[in-house]
Amino acid sequence: MPNQTTQSRPLVAMLGFVSIACLMFTLHAQSQESSQSGSQTKQSTGKSTSAGASSMGTEMRSSGKLNSADEKLLKELAQANLTEINAGKMAEQKSDNAEVKTFAQKMITDHSKSLDELKQIAQAKGVSLPSEPDSKQLAMEKNLSTLSGAQFDRQYIDQSGRRAHRDTHRLLQRASSRAEDADLKAYASKTLPTVESHQQLATDARKELKSTSEGKSGTGTTEKSGGSYK
Repeated sequence: MPNQTTQSRPLVAMLGFVSIACLMFTLHAQSQESSQSGSQTKQSTGKSTSAGASSMGTEMRSSGKLNSADEKLLKELAQANLTEINAGKMAEQKSDNAEVKTFAQKMITDHSKSLDELKQIAQAKGVSLPSEPDSKQLAMEKNLSTLSGAQFDRQYIDQSGRRAHRDTHRLLQRASSRAEDADLKAYASKTLPTVESHQQLATDARKELKSTSEGKSGTGTTEKSGGSYK
């Protein structure tokens, strides 16, 4: 009669095989789960990277660099503002005419604000603006500095009030109609009415200077004529 140890050996072996099979099944299942998890993570990372790239592209388009024509306009407009600011400061110091001084103060205030707006656009577009007017504008500024009294007042209003604003108005019209950059176009459209109001103020100031000059001339002639009859 077989002993109990001999009978139990097949049972132990069977249980061993079952345990090994269960262990292998568990390891296989864990391996599949790990593989699926890695695949999902990779897909998620890929989507995130793609979304980030898309967002970056949108940001670059919104800040976008200017083309050469728009950049040239931006710089010329900055120089026009610098010219008006410099001339206005000179008029504040040299003129004794209250109306000319008032006009000059307004030019300094308005064109300083306009220049600040241009600087913001330039910074967003990666453009370095000039720090002074161009050579032609500097030459006119130098010529203006040699004048004084009524001659200075007339030249300042004619040069900075009328001619310079006429040139600035043309630049703004060109920018508002031809510029490709949306920010530059918006700036030009917004600034045009201000420059037009400056042109009207300059025209009024020039008429007042002419009227005052003619009045003084007429008074002097009358006094001289009256004196000859004494």
